[in-house]
Amino acid sequence: MMKCLKMLVCSVVTIALIAGFSVSTQAAEWKGWNIHVAGYPNTVAMDKFAELLSEKSGGKMTLKMYHSGTLGSQPDAIEQVRIGGLEIANFNLGPIGPIVPEANVVSLPFIFKDTDHMWRVLEGKAGDMINAGLAKKGLISLAWYAAGARSFYNSKKPIKTPADVVGMKIRVMNNDLYSGMISALGGNPSPMAFAEVYQSLKTGVVDGAENNWPSYESTGHYEVAAFYSNSQHLIIPETLSINADVYNALSEDEQKILKEAAQESAGLRLGGLSRRCYFV
Repeated sequence: MMKCLKMLVCSVVTIALIAGFSVSTQAAEWKGWNIHVAGYPNTVAMDKFAELLSEKSGGKMTLKMYHSGTLGSQPDAIEQVRIGGLEIANFNLGPIGPIVPEANVVSLPFIFKDTDHMWRVLEGKAGDMINAGLAKKGLISLAWYAAGARSFYNSKKPIKTPADVVGMKIRVMNNDLYSGMISALGGNPSPMAFAEVYQSLKTGVVDGAENNWPSYESTGHYEVAAFYSNSQHLIIPETLSINADVYNALSEDEQKILKEAAQESAGLRLGGLSRRCYFV
């Protein structure tokens, strides 16, 4: 009798735990990070990703997006996704380079001729290598996003030749490769968070920066840095990534839904890029 009672209690506890886990998993709302402002192609695509995720999963997988870097800088957000403080984010591979050395292959100046060249590389062995490197650091890449071509802009003068960079203070992303690039041109690199760039340009802390045209336009940097030089020296992709533990806890069907939603959002983003004049 006691043996049967114990078995019954264990069964009830097990069922309760399973039921509780199922409810908590379905009820949980993931948090997503994005550095870009409202209306930016990335922002539109990430909102669509959240919509598709809920739609395809029947509401069992939901994502609340936080745009404009409201949950922290890009390096901070990368670390938060790695440790599980955030579940999902869209990152430029530039700031990931110091953590995932494999990602640095796409951060070399003029390594890509255009975005089609970049896609061919990402869809081959190099892309597999970067994905493996991300996974080792707790990040599962669900889709690649294009990010256009980065060019120089500043408040002083047009940059027409490498010599024009000499002596200029240029903001760069947090990666020694970019600091080395500016130093090699004779400039003074200034790594800083993207959110600080506008005020730094306005007050003269830096003379210029480098980014794609939509970032220059959508954040109002043109107001404080009138000279945009179409150098297109870097074409760096972005990754839509999820925390590895969160991903591995999903069923195969849920993982499939997640990837499908991510890939569809990447396609939407490509359409947005062409509308916002990325030049490449």
